[in-house]
Amino acid sequence: MGLRDRLQKILHFILNPLVRILIALGVTPNIITLFGFAINTIVAIIFIKGAENTERTDLTYIGWGGALILFAGIFDMLDGQVARLGKMSSKFGALFDSVIDRYSELIMFLGICYYLVSHHYFMSSLIAFIGMIGSIMVSYTRARAEGLGIPCKDGLMQRPERIVTIGLAALTCGVAGHLYGGNQKISISIFGYSDFETISIFVIPLAIIAILANYTAIQRLRICFLYLKKMEDKSSSV
Repeated sequence: MGLRDRLQKILHFILNPLVRILIALGVTPNIITLFGFAINTIVAIIFIKGAENTERTDLTYIGWGGALILFAGIFDMLDGQVARLGKMSSKFGALFDSVIDRYSELIMFLGICYYLVSHHYFMSSLIAFIGMIGSIMVSYTRARAEGLGIPCKDGLMQRPERIVTIGLAALTCGVAGHLYGGNQKISISIFGYSDFETISIFVIPLAIIAILANYTAIQRLRICFLYLKKMEDKSSSV
């Protein structure tokens, strides 16, 4: 069992008492999924409000957005556990969860990109947009592969990792901005200008997601190619 699976098992153990309460109250997995989507919509609104109502150096809204991103991530785990322990699993439920999760992630990235563009972080907004592309392609590659009967769950930057990375980065950035100010800069003499600001605490993890998510999508594509090639070789040798 890998580290990711062990951590997931620990989180499920912690959340199971809450899961049983939700099942006893008659809460369905689809309701939990929709509630997670509603929170991510609020996240987008927070980033948009921050873009419209704050100065470039005020990172408070980023911090609140990050806290809510992490809170919304809990519901990603709850809906699956409620479905399993409550024996409410269904093919449509799995499809509904996947579709709403994509909407949730896209609307979150919408808020982030809007914030960065509005405060003239144009390169950072491009990084966030590339991260959004990678995030969607990771999910699409898996869905398309499984539609062809190919197991495809490997990768470095799957949805839980992306959510935790973005949420923690945003929360840390907001806290750092509150404690030390949002205009802190570190000058790199090689380039002759200030390359790192307080908001870099948020943007650098976004860049890591942009790289690793797209790498994960390409990695999955390669796995599918090797799998199909192996199947073709087997069938031709019969």
